[in-house]
Amino acid sequence: MKRRDFITLLGGMTAWPLAARAQQAERTRRVAMLTSLAAEDAEARFGNAALVQELQQRGWTVGRNLRIDYRFGAGKSDDIRKHAAELAALAPDVIVATGSPAVAALRQVARAVPIVFVSVADPVGAGFVESLARPGDNVTGFLLFEYSLAGKWPTLLKEIAPNVARAAVLRDSDIAAGAGQLGAIQSAASLLGMELRPVGVRDAGEIERSLASFANGSNGGLIVTGSAGSFVHSELIIMLAAKYRLPAIYFNRLHVTNGGLISYGPDLVDQYRPAAGYVDRILRGEKPADLPVQAPTKYELVINLKTAKALGIDLPPTLLARADEVIE
Repeated sequence: MKRRDFITLLGGMTAWPLAARAQQAERTRRVAMLTSLAAEDAEARFGNAALVQELQQRGWTVGRNLRIDYRFGAGKSDDIRKHAAELAALAPDVIVATGSPAVAALRQVARAVPIVFVSVADPVGAGFVESLARPGDNVTGFLLFEYSLAGKWPTLLKEIAPNVARAAVLRDSDIAAGAGQLGAIQSAASLLGMELRPVGVRDAGEIERSLASFANGSNGGLIVTGSAGSFVHSELIIMLAAKYRLPAIYFNRLHVTNGGLISYGPDLVDQYRPAAGYVDRILRGEKPADLPVQAPTKYELVINLKTAKALGIDLPPTLLARADEVIE
């Protein structure tokens, strides 16, 4: 063999491992996203966009080294279970799940796939994780909020509408967080002398009938707790609150930007950014069991001034001064 050919061959052999490593580093990883919400829901749209943007900043680009498969359950249990099975069959590297119904469905069919959740209020009570500090198994993520937050809603409702003596509480009794939120609300409402009527949110007909009946009484208000159903039926709930002139407090600002009166809770869309950080860490080799479940560090008070005026409510200046955002 000529010396020049030998050097060329040797150089090629040296370069081959480098090229192979580069090719391996750029191999496409697969992320699945299952949400209990509908595709058109604001949280789903903005949250998914925030997650993709954050992943891109961490070096993951759709079409280059990342593929994302989306499924939307729209609050329908059968669809959520069907989509969970579809995504599990794709054998993704990580699944991002929004809401307790999505996590519960995935736990049945994807016990070996890492799962990062957002918007789950009680992952320990639901059996998704062993503890917040040490999740164990294949699931970790970000809390919707702590139950103590729900106890503030009756107080804020009473502050914004002092005449409220009765409140319909819209909640999903089929999820662990439904009972937890209701319990915190009941504790606070009893101190205020406020009567409560629980109303399910999984069916539009039930919401309409229950609120129509509730509105027959006087001095009524509305408390909308955190659940996928509250998002799926948000337009209906906001419309009925306006129709029956019920002062209403919501768990999320997106309801208020769409015409609701007041909200107090975390920025749910903002949870998708740290969730992308967990996805990145898992794709790079870390295990969900080693990533603690995190709670929100900031809660925001948002008030819709236009809706207050339509209801004839004079907002206390002290409440307006405390608001993080006032929508004119």
